[in-house]
Amino acid sequence: MAAPRRYQRETQQRARPPNIPRPPTPHPFAPMAQENIFSDLKVVDVASFIAGPAATTILSDFGATVIKVEPPGIGDPHRLSWMTPPFPVSERNYPWQLVNRNKRSIALNLKDPAAQGVMKRLVEWADVLVTNYPPKVRKGLRVDYETLAPLNERLIYADISGYGDHGPEADKPGFDITAYWARSGLMHVTHDEGSPPTIPIPGIGDHATASTLYGAIVTGLYRREKTGKGGRVGTSLIAEGAWAAGEFIEGALNGGKFYPQHNRRNPPNALINPYRTSDDRWLMLVVQPKDFAALAHAVGLPGLAEDPRFADREGQARNAAALVEVLDPLFASQPLAYWKQVLDDARVIFGVVQNARDILNDPQMHANKIFMPVRDPSVGTEFTVSSPLQVAGVEKTEPRRAPRVGEHSEEILRELGFSAAVIGELVSGRVVATEAAKS
Repeated sequence: MAAPRRYQRETQQRARPPNIPRPPTPHPFAPMAQENIFSDLKVVDVASFIAGPAATTILSDFGATVIKVEPPGIGDPHRLSWMTPPFPVSERNYPWQLVNRNKRSIALNLKDPAAQGVMKRLVEWADVLVTNYPPKVRKGLRVDYETLAPLNERLIYADISGYGDHGPEADKPGFDITAYWARSGLMHVTHDEGSPPTIPIPGIGDHATASTLYGAIVTGLYRREKTGKGGRVGTSLIAEGAWAAGEFIEGALNGGKFYPQHNRRNPPNALINPYRTSDDRWLMLVVQPKDFAALAHAVGLPGLAEDPRFADREGQARNAAALVEVLDPLFASQPLAYWKQVLDDARVIFGVVQNARDILNDPQMHANKIFMPVRDPSVGTEFTVSSPLQVAGVEKTEPRRAPRVGEHSEEILRELGFSAAVIGELVSGRVVATEAAKS
């Protein structure tokens, strides 16, 4: 597949969705100077798609220097994800920008034996190397732990796989929808009775797994501080899925009896259930038994708490369908804004099922810097989603444009000590690709 023409438009007019509030200033997490927590940390990203690269993005948000190693030509296949349904249609390659900001790219043909000299110097330079190739692919490309660890005894080698490094499916490719959602049972649980499994937002499992890999990397770095030695850390999409579904899987391990597939009109618990409002919006109730009386008073039905059918937890479960029959027309009688005010005033726990426009204009997200401002006009937007970690007193690195394929190949090779003559040979031999070579 040829690289899309739209992707070549590296400078586009900045667009600001309507009504997005600007991030409040000053913020309690006061800015730090350009020196950041990981300013002296050097990372090699030999990963593709989302889970591995997103882990190195978190490191880069706190100042790490990240070199992205990708194949010549199209590069990391995630560069093409923006054209794949169900990703939202846009003129900008936003998935690539999200998980590859702040990085430099070297286009290196790892299938060529001559690439091993470049990898050797990258590994000697690095503190951390991240990969998510299946075990057999890693060995074939000579980026497996056994090959690289002897080159740098302080290296933290971090890997992600779809299904783990052992067992009959160790070399099976896995995406988050297959290895995280489907295999863990999450996809089985998160749809209503009578409906088929549905497709989640792309990357949910990948981003969760990336955060776990970040934690594994930091754990490895801490261990290195104590021992002076690097080591191998890692996780998998299947393990992350099992952890995410842990409450249910642990129930199965303990012989638990599961409720039938969720039915909104006859749920196991009517107080943990979605309800539609008069303006066709949804709110999600999560009411603890101790707060049932507060809910009843808030919605104008104080007698509901005295109804013997719903007087205790057992009765509420036994008569859940009857309680839904009371609450359904009630919530359908008023718009979402009304119920937000009523339930907030009564301190009843609920959540609004937000759509994209709600999220963009959510003042809570902006107040907590969940959206980071972007000042580089070539990115094309004024905000990007921040990684989910905060450290008091530390401001994250300002987001920079994600790299083009091989944009920094020559620069990186020079920094690694390769002469101009050797760089020329690597480029002419198609071991390394550069922007100049492609033009």
